[in-house]
Amino acid sequence: MAKNARKGHGRKGEVKSRTQVLSGRNKRWTKVNKKTGRFMDQMAKRGRAFKGVKMK
Repeated sequence: MAKNARKGHGRKGEVKSRTQVLSGRNKRWTKVNKKTGRFMDQMAKRGRAFKGVKMK
């Protein structure tokens, strides 16, 4: 599982078993669970992606 390192050293690793897709309707990134295919979360700001999550 990805986690934040100590202050000033950024993120370590990637978030496994999740991907993110860009919604064509509202131009927001949506996090998707790889195993179930269900939508998990959506970014509040348009155009900004989740950190450490693989893009599809």
